Amino acid sequence: MKVYFYEVKDYEEVFIRAYAQQYGFEVCGIDPECLSLENIDRCEGCDAVSTLGFSRCDGEVMRVLGGYGVKYFATRTVGYNHVDVESAAKCGITVIRADYDSTNVSDYTVMLILMLLRKTKVTVVRGLVNNFSLDEIMGRDLRDMTVGIIGTGKIGKSVIRSLSGFGCRLLCHDKYPDSEVEKYAKYCDLGDIYSNCDVISLHMPLTDENYHMIDADAISAMKKGVLLVNTARGGLIDTEALKQGIETEQIGGAALDTIEGEDGICHVDIKTRISNKQNLFYLKQFPNVIYTPHIGFFTEQAVSQMIESVFLGISLSSQNKENKFIVK
Repeated sequence: MKVYFYEVKDYEEVFIRAYAQQYGFEVCGIDPECLSLENIDRCEGCDAVSTLGFSRCDGEVMRVLGGYGVKYFATRTVGYNHVDVESAAKCGITVIRADYDSTNVSDYTVMLILMLLRKTKVTVVRGLVNNFSLDEIMGRDLRDMTVGIIGTGKIGKSVIRSLSGFGCRLLCHDKYPDSEVEKYAKYCDLGDIYSNCDVISLHMPLTDENYHMIDADAISAMKKGVLLVNTARGGLIDTEALKQGIETEQIGGAALDTIEGEDGICHVDIKTRISNKQNLFYLKQFPNVIYTPHIGFFTEQAVSQMIESVFLGISLSSQNKENKFIVK
């Protein structure tokens, strides 16, 4: 089985080579560039192609890949909203997504919640200029908070399990309730989440249905001073509404590990470049906004698991075995 890797980061290469040997694959390319129509010919003759989340993965690309005889498209990400799955299927291409243990993102989420509650951003920045005063950095205890978790899949469930140890009240919402979650949290509708919760954390994939679910109406329905955490997908939040919510202090703080329009800036050193990402730079200047560049997943274990998912997912599919990595 021949596979071409696009959008490869330096830290991925050692895992790619190790798992290729383990699973008996031939790696035809380890390419740092994103997949595009300009470089798509590099993978001609391969059975599979793999990218991260910023490559062009639309219908036109899928048609070209299908013409090359590519049978598998493997994204090294858990989310796959950047992939035209329907077009891939029409072109005879099976889409494979990655998977990894949920504790990395859930741990990161809990950390961000605590950072917001304890005003860590301001404290750290002040310390850099030797300001060790207590002015305006009094925090709040998590055990006195009501926390709302929207999305109770693997990561949301893990966040709920971790937060249960802090003694806070937990509310949650999901189209598909989970009996295990009900041991720790109470399912309710979104209106109850918005009106009752001091902290709201998002944990779901991005779909057409939930795009901008956190809009101006949702924010106005929230408890004044709510803390908003997003370690899922940027498109879940309407950025303009978020900016207004922070400016009016309807939102008391936000921790954003992802933001819409992050492509071209996320995971890139741009300190000497001109950038048009006005929303990001505007938001991150607020003392009560924490921005991190989509790194909630970023642990050695998770990177290893995501790359193994490529080889394992393709192998299982080629053998017609049960396969949790296939996107249907």
